[in-house]
Amino acid sequence: MKKILKISEGGQGPLDMVLTQLDIAAQKLKIDPDIHEKLKTPQRILIVSVPIRMDSGKVKVFTGYRVQHSMERGPCKGGIRYHPQVDLNEITALAMLMTWKCAVVNIPYGGAKGGVVCDPSQMSIYEIERLTRRYASEISIIIGPDKDIPAPDVNTNPQIMGWILDTYSMNLGHSVPSVVTGKPICLGGSKGRLEATARGVFFVTEQTCAYKGMSLSSSSVAIQGFGNVGSHSARIIHEHGGKVVAVSDVSGAIHNPEGIDIPKLLAHISQNKALKDFAGGRVISNKQLLECNCDILIPAALEGQITEENAPRIKAKIIVEAANAPTTPAGDKILNERGIFVVPDILANAGGVTVSYFEWVQSIQEYFWSEEEVNNKLRAIMTQAFTEVIALMEQYHVDMRLAAMMLGVGRVAEAGKYRGLWP
Repeated sequence: MKKILKISEGGQGPLDMVLTQLDIAAQKLKIDPDIHEKLKTPQRILIVSVPIRMDSGKVKVFTGYRVQHSMERGPCKGGIRYHPQVDLNEITALAMLMTWKCAVVNIPYGGAKGGVVCDPSQMSIYEIERLTRRYASEISIIIGPDKDIPAPDVNTNPQIMGWILDTYSMNLGHSVPSVVTGKPICLGGSKGRLEATARGVFFVTEQTCAYKGMSLSSSSVAIQGFGNVGSHSARIIHEHGGKVVAVSDVSGAIHNPEGIDIPKLLAHISQNKALKDFAGGRVISNKQLLECNCDILIPAALEGQITEENAPRIKAKIIVEAANAPTTPAGDKILNERGIFVVPDILANAGGVTVSYFEWVQSIQEYFWSEEEVNNKLRAIMTQAFTEVIALMEQYHVDMRLAAMMLGVGRVAEAGKYRGLWP
């Protein structure tokens, strides 16, 4: 299996970064070398051909992946992304991060991730539906409520989860709502799931401000990325008095040191589908957003955004990683040396998988909770995880990323120790 995973040039690819973090955490915890060796390799890798008939009548073949990293603590859990840059190394890295993330918030899952190499912005809704149903059918041999439960990720949404649910259910002859999470509420989805990742980001940002002796209501915030997580983060932070001074999406970025009118921006994007041409701030580049004057920076886009090149110029006091792996190891080293407090992705964005767990439980029981109950349970879990990571950070005198890795890796390693090795 390792032969089909490739180390990237310079060792700065997402899989290289995750393996390096694992090695450091395992060494610090003095984990049994045999367990460490097992954790470095995903349990299953499935590569599938996804042929569909395009609207033109021609057949086009896409490539899809589903990687299951670990089942030590329970069934696998992880999103599905549709993006032109999806590749096996990225999906494997994200599956490993999901394993640690689930363990950090102490929910009974292992990590998985899936993706299809495609550009949904260049596809019709009918092509996306055919792609989704064929991909779901191909990976159905390894997914299921007690095996692996997919969820939305980049460029996927509740509608796509509904199609996966329907495809899986039709092949079994009865409805199986617990096969996916992040699905529409009318199909058994959970209230609060759509904004759960952002709400988790808000909870840990609030906790971090308190830990650092700051007030969120008097802090300036820059948010890179304005998809589901970025837009909801901006709205929730704005509603709680935080001043959002810069935001960006694929069409560009804007900056307003006096604070951006977030409700007005959300209304603009609802009508225009992009941030471009919004008049509420000065147009800047994505590079300038990462380096702008702000107290808190929230990268909520793709991997590898904060690097050795731009880390020396970042002015934020706190970085809360809403995206997966937005900081390279070289960039992270510089941020630590400069005393910038980084809340790592496996803690910061764990709100989504936590409420996915709530949704899975509700779907299995067919007993549903109020949004207030969901949000209160989420706050309790995120606060507990934050407290436990801080405790490890102070005990071992390490940065918060390593402390979170140690908490997650340690829990998975403990489960592996008690399960043993079969046969």
